[in-house]
Amino acid sequence: MGTRALQKKMDQILYREQHGLLKSSNKSRALRKILANKLAIIGLVLFVAITILCVFAPLFTPYQPNSIDLRNRLAPPTFGHLLGTDQIGRDIWTRILFGGRISIFVGLGSALGAALIGVSLGTYAGYRGGLLDATVMKISEIMMSFPQIILVSILVTIVGQNLWNLMYIFILTGWSSMYRMARSQMLSIREQEYIQALRAFGISKAIIAFKHMLPNAIGPIFVNITLSTAMFILQEAALSFLGLGVPLDQPTWGNILNVAQDLTILRESWWVWLPVGVAITVFVLAINFIGDGLRDAADPTLIG
Repeated sequence: MGTRALQKKMDQILYREQHGLLKSSNKSRALRKILANKLAIIGLVLFVAITILCVFAPLFTPYQPNSIDLRNRLAPPTFGHLLGTDQIGRDIWTRILFGGRISIFVGLGSALGAALIGVSLGTYAGYRGGLLDATVMKISEIMMSFPQIILVSILVTIVGQNLWNLMYIFILTGWSSMYRMARSQMLSIREQEYIQALRAFGISKAIIAFKHMLPNAIGPIFVNITLSTAMFILQEAALSFLGLGVPLDQPTWGNILNVAQDLTILRESWWVWLPVGVAITVFVLAINFIGDGLRDAADPTLIG
C-alpha cells in the first residue's frame, strides 16, 4: 500500500508539472490570439475610452447633469452645448457622461454579483452532485422559466424604484445562467484523472472544487461576465425608458432615452435621444467584441 501511495503521489506531481507548463503555453497563445483579434482590440479601446470619459466626467464638461436652463430649452448642438440641451435646458453631453457612470456601474456590478453567486453554487454543487446539485438546479430552472425582463419589471413594482434595488433584482434573476455554465464546466472537469488523484488523497471537496477545478473554467466565466454586463446595461436602459428603472432624478442612459416617448421630441429634436442611443449601442458592441475575443482565446479547440 505504501508503494502504491508513493506511486500515485509521484504521478500527481508529474501531472502538475506537465499541466503547469501546458497552462503557461496556453496562456501565451491565448494572449496572442486576443491581440490578433482586431474586433476585440477595437472593443477594448472603445470600452476603456467610454469608461474613462464617464468616470472622469467633471473633467470633460463644465456643466452639472441636473443644471436647468429654461432659456436654452431644446437647443440644438452648438459650441456651448456640444450635443444640445433637453426639454428643460440640461446639457445632453453632460448627462450622457454622468449617466454612463450609473449605467456601467449597474451593468458591471450586477454581472459580478450574479457571477459570484452563480459560479460559487455551480462550482461546488456541480462537483459534489447529489441532493444539493439537484435542488439548486431546480431553483435555477424555475428562475429561467420566466422571461427575465418581465420578472424584473414585476419585482421592481413590488420593491420600488431604487438603484440598489435594481441591482439586487438583476443579481437575483441573473445568477441562474452563471450557475448552469459553471456547473457544466465542473461536470466535465471532475472526471479527469488529476481530480480522481486528489480525491484519493482525501482532500476536501471544497478545496478540490475551488482551488483545483475552478481555475480551469475561468475563461468561460469571464466571457459570461462580459455578456451579462452588456445584457444588464440594455435591461436598465429598457426599464428606465419605460419609467421602471432608476428614478428619473438620477441621470442614466435609459433615463435620457425616456424623453423619446414624446413624439414631438422624437421627430423634431433628434439630439435629445440619438447621441445616447449611439453611446449605448457602441458600448454594448464593445463589450460583445471583448467577449467574443475572450471566448475564442479561451476555447482550446480554437487556440492555434
